[in-house]
Amino acid sequence: MTWFTFPGDNLLCRCLGISITAWLTLLFVFIIVPAVLGVSFGIRRLYMRTLLKIFEWATSRMEMGAKEKNQQLHKPYSNGIIAKESPSSLQQELQDLRGSASCLRSEPEFEMADIFYFCRRGVESILDDEVTKRFSAQELESWNLLTRSNYNFRHISLRLTVLWGLGVLIRYGILLPLRVTLAITGISLLVVLTTLVGFLPNRELRFYLSEKVHLMCFRICVRALTAIITYHNRENKPKNGGICVSNHTTPIDVIILANDGCYSMVGQVHGGLMGMMQRAMVKSSPHIWFERSEVKDRHLVAKRLSDHVADKTKQPILIFPEGTCINNTSVMMFKKGSFEIACTVYPVAIKYDPRFGDAFWNSSKFGLVNYLLRMMSSWAIVCSVWYLPPMNREEGEDAMQFANRVKAAIAAQGGLVDLIWDGALKRAKVKDAFKEEQQKLYSKVLVGEQDEGEQSDDMHLEDENQEEDENPEDESNQDSTEGQ
Repeated sequence: MTWFTFPGDNLLCRCLGISITAWLTLLFVFIIVPAVLGVSFGIRRLYMRTLLKIFEWATSRMEMGAKEKNQQLHKPYSNGIIAKESPSSLQQELQDLRGSASCLRSEPEFEMADIFYFCRRGVESILDDEVTKRFSAQELESWNLLTRSNYNFRHISLRLTVLWGLGVLIRYGILLPLRVTLAITGISLLVVLTTLVGFLPNRELRFYLSEKVHLMCFRICVRALTAIITYHNRENKPKNGGICVSNHTTPIDVIILANDGCYSMVGQVHGGLMGMMQRAMVKSSPHIWFERSEVKDRHLVAKRLSDHVADKTKQPILIFPEGTCINNTSVMMFKKGSFEIACTVYPVAIKYDPRFGDAFWNSSKFGLVNYLLRMMSSWAIVCSVWYLPPMNREEGEDAMQFANRVKAAIAAQGGLVDLIWDGALKRAKVKDAFKEEQQKLYSKVLVGEQDEGEQSDDMHLEDENQEEDENPEDESNQDSTEGQ
């Protein structure tokens, strides 16, 4: 049998081979080698500045087009920003509704005007829910050429349509294949190298090489997301024998922090690819993985964490006390389990720039693989990390008060809203303690008890909420594992 080949086939194969070789060479020289050495050529920051200029131009064109269309329809142009009044106390608002403050000083009584206060608060909660909106994508005032900000913006003009189409081609035709290749490379090296390092008999050498391997692989994974990270106050970086706590937006929080230092992860044992990574990592580094039955034992969890921080040779533990992902606009209630351990706590604030991509992981809507693909097809992950001064429990301060103090410091540094609500409301209903507290506040107004402030009531509410939580570390540990 005689085989016939066309001259063009050999040429096509040759061109394809040259393209693959050139692609892998550029990948190795400009990304993998700098990641191993811990250096940067500044390409990502140049890329970020270029994107910002494009966003500014596209936003100006979008605003001009929107104004022209509104003028044609004889409608006033609005940017959609609504001013929100600062909240006032229950007592003051009831006084305004009743018409005078003297009503509150009289004998205990109920007035029909009080109904309007609760009706208004109910409608406000429905229209502008303070909790539910923390579990959805952060709103943007400008267009970033992604469909999340506004899908219809690209139809305003032909130039914006062409620009949007070019962006889709770049993100899915160039950036996504490059990032997937880097992610596979980083994860494969992490599994293989940590397994090999785990066989070394010398404990000190094993820990030293494990730290280098973790840093190298996480740096490759950071480049797989085109993450541009700015670290502040590195003199406050977590040290051995302590616990690092941070606000939680996405599973890649772990990669963002591990890119600048090594941590011991805490989490539940998983199967599949995640389980394979866990088994490989724990061979070379003292990570803490719990079986599903062990996670529910608070005393066992606390003991293993205490034993870990007592050994000053072990890396600091990384924990996300919120227990779930929030959309990076606020910090919700910290579970007190992490703050009951007698050790130094190192707070870290992470703030993402939503203009380049939505880093928030809505686990109720997207699976982990789907979420990571969305991240890899966005423009970039741009964020700032602040290492706050270490904090310790003060004399007479309980674990809940300490957790609130740390949470307030993280919120202030990251420019986030400090909320008392439990992140478990993402999947559960409001606890009866919150409803009862509002009833107590109103009853105090009726009977004239005005001595205690609402701030102390909020603190009491948080304490009750924490006592009802039988397993405060469960979700936090799971999110720490998911982040890997």
